[in-house]
Amino acid sequence: MSIIKIRPRSHVEFNMSTQADLVFLLLIFFMITSTFVSPNAIKLLLPQSSSKTMAKQNFEVYIDENQEYAIKEGKDLMAVEESLLESAVMEHLAMLDEDATVVIRADKSVPVQNVVYVIDAVNKANEKYGKKCKAILATIAKQ
Repeated sequence: MSIIKIRPRSHVEFNMSTQADLVFLLLIFFMITSTFVSPNAIKLLLPQSSSKTMAKQNFEVYIDENQEYAIKEGKDLMAVEESLLESAVMEHLAMLDEDATVVIRADKSVPVQNVVYVIDAVNKANEKYGKKCKAILATIAKQ
């Protein structure tokens, strides 16, 4: 008769503290690297100003040095032709609060007429929907 030896089973344990350290280090890494991301998707040279008017930004209209328009709401950036800009601004303002703010981010080489075109679109939306939306021009701090 053969004798079968039964070995006692060893318990394998998984230490969660090392996993928590790893997750914490990853969290710190992503928090640090996310601050390096540029908030503007379009590179603009904004005009300088010494005033510091701050307003809640509902959406932004970009005008680059080539006089091309883009609308940014949240993280979405949508290119818009000049002929369709007025209807796009009106469409966005129709969905927003009564006192929404449109931030115009125009390159400093852009003619004033292009900025006025955006302001006119906001004013037309105000008349059409009976709102009090504002259009402000984004600038950088004067040095």
